[in-house]
This record gives sequence, structure tokens and C-alpha cells, in this order.
Amino acid sequence: MNRVRIPIALQQAVMRCLRAKLQLASQHFAREFPEPKIVYQQRGTSAGTAWLQAWEIRLNPVLLIENQQPFIDEVVPHELAHLLVFRQFGRVPPHGHEWRWMMESVLQVPASRTHQFAISSVQSKTFPYQCACQQHQLTVRRHNRVLRGESEYRCRQCGEKLRFFG
Repeated sequence: MNRVRIPIALQQAVMRCLRAKLQLASQHFAREFPEPKIVYQQRGTSAGTAWLQAWEIRLNPVLLIENQQPFIDEVVPHELAHLLVFRQFGRVPPHGHEWRWMMESVLQVPASRTHQFAISSVQSKTFPYQCACQQHQLTVRRHNRVLRGESEYRCRQCGEKLRFFG
């Protein structure tokens, strides 16, 4: 797998943001939180993920390099909020009331569930499938599962089984 080299200045900016937001949380809850491990291995169109039990944040290096400061300002607090919510409230809905509150009241960042970054550089090939009411795009992984007979997919609107339309 090709590793994307992230400039040290960008990694330092990520850590500055992370530490500033951790400081806000520590002040709000009057307790210290350990610094989560940051890993630059997120793939696909996801900007990042929080690994709750591992106390780890995985960031998409391609989207980070392409979007830099907006990525840092949005994604780092977003994933940190997931970790903090898990530490404070246990298992709750991922973007529920607790997460929104943590983002807006504690970390002082607008709560947004999804990023709006361009994803053409990280988007994988899709395959056209058809149902009774519309065309769908399935990922390579789902398409291969259909070809091997391991899965079938149905339209959420009409309920019909999707058929390959290639």
C-alpha cells in the first residue's frame, strides 16, 4: 500500500488543534483526558474515524493534504468529540444529543455529521445497478459480493432486487 507522506507542519497543526480542544474539555469537566493516538490511515471517502476503546483517531491523509486547515478545524474536533462522549457517557448514538452538545458547548465547534470536502481523488470505481424505480451505484466490494453470489441488494424505495446494468 502506498503511504501518503504528510508534511510535518501539517501533523503539528493537527496536534495543536487536538491539544487545544482537549484543553477545553479538561477545563469544562475539571479533569484531564489522555491525548488520543493519531493515525493517518483512514481510507476511502471518510475523513476520519474514532476508535473508542483504543482511544485513537484515524485521519484520511489524502483529504487532510487536500483540505488542510478546514479539515483540521472540522474533522479533528469531530472525532475527538466521539472519544470524549464515549469516555463521559458510554455507548450512545454516534451523532446524538451528547455528541452535538460536546461539539457545540464544550469544543465550541459547529456540529456537522458529514464533511463537504471534494472526494473525487479518494472515491473508488462504482458499478451501475438498476431496480424498478432508479439507477444505483455499487462499490467494487459490493459488486464483487454480488458476482460471487454472497450478497444481493434491494432498493430502499421500491424494494426490488438490484440488477447489474453494465
